Amino acid sequence: MINTTLLYIQRGHQYLMLHRTKKENDLNRDKWVGIGGKFEDGESPEDCVKRETLEETGLTLTQYRYRGLVTFISDRWPTEYMHLFTATGFTGAIGPCDEGDLAWIDKAALRQMPLWQGDHIFLDLLEREEPFFSLKLVYQGERLVQAVLNGETRLV
Repeated sequence: MINTTLLYIQRGHQYLMLHRTKKENDLNRDKWVGIGGKFEDGESPEDCVKRETLEETGLTLTQYRYRGLVTFISDRWPTEYMHLFTATGFTGAIGPCDEGDLAWIDKAALRQMPLWQGDHIFLDLLEREEPFFSLKLVYQGERLVQAVLNGETRLV
């Protein structure tokens, strides 16, 4: 099992997104994802999201919110518990990222970019201001085969 964080930093109608292009053997290669990464020993979800944001973007979070827990089940990779955050406050300047290219992307345009299928589900939940949620996403390869929101199976 792996614990990770994922953060969507919001500026107006845009999210700061990372186009994953620089790491070899990256399961997110060529996809657009939020900011985040794996927990280090002793970190809370909040510790991890703040550290990863600073490392990947150069930004320091000043206003952020824990939005949900996404459980990824895959036939290719270990189970991952992803702690999902949004942020509207930050200080600093965006710097280079060693995992890919950072860009402010309009929320409407984001849906047309290469994303994981399940990302559309939790992006919808974020946009609807859904209260804290638990989402289980089951993948076979890169194909989403099941989505379970707060214990109730949804069609995919």
